[in-house]
Amino acid sequence: MKTKLLLLFLLITPSITGITYGHTVDSVGEYRVEIGWMNEPVVSGETNAIEFYVSPLEPGLELKDQVFKNGITDLKKSIKIKLIYKDESITLPLSPDHNIPGKYHAFINPTISGFYQANILGTIEDTPISLSMHPPKVEERAYIEFPEPSDLTLTQIIDGHTTLIGDINDLKESVSSLEESKQQMNVGYIGIGIGLIAIVIAILSLVKSKKN
Repeated sequence: MKTKLLLLFLLITPSITGITYGHTVDSVGEYRVEIGWMNEPVVSGETNAIEFYVSPLEPGLELKDQVFKNGITDLKKSIKIKLIYKDESITLPLSPDHNIPGKYHAFINPTISGFYQANILGTIEDTPISLSMHPPKVEERAYIEFPEPSDLTLTQIIDGHTTLIGDINDLKESVSSLEESKQQMNVGYIGIGIGLIAIVIAILSLVKSKKN
């Protein structure tokens, strides 16, 4: 019974204290800053957003004891978030949350799973900020897909490849038949050209089905 009560307490404690799961907190000057993903768990290929909170530090408290309150507004034009993945980066503007002063969103669709770095750049009122923060890992989309991943499985790719080879062989036989029937030379070239076009169309269809 005591164990069940302890587990229940651990589950409801974050909602009582206002701590957001998976968010990262830091400070610059006299301000507390916090980032995290809007939707968690965050997965690749889905529109999401970096949530960004700014509020004054409360004197006399350690950073771990600071909470978000009295949020700083009007930072839309003075703060931007540069999101980095390996050697690629994108600069995202902030959109203020209309219900919570001091809370902002930087919308993004992370297309690759892994760890991203968020550089907070600009000024908070008169305080310059150039801070690197790390939101939680972006998981692979298949992590939450059910009953089957939307991407082609290895078996589907092999089956498609086998079908494509069969179609190519059929085209070769058709061209051979045209040549054996002693048609004019240009007819033979037309048949080969049609065959090549069909092969290209088949390859494009396979690639498109993989993307979908």
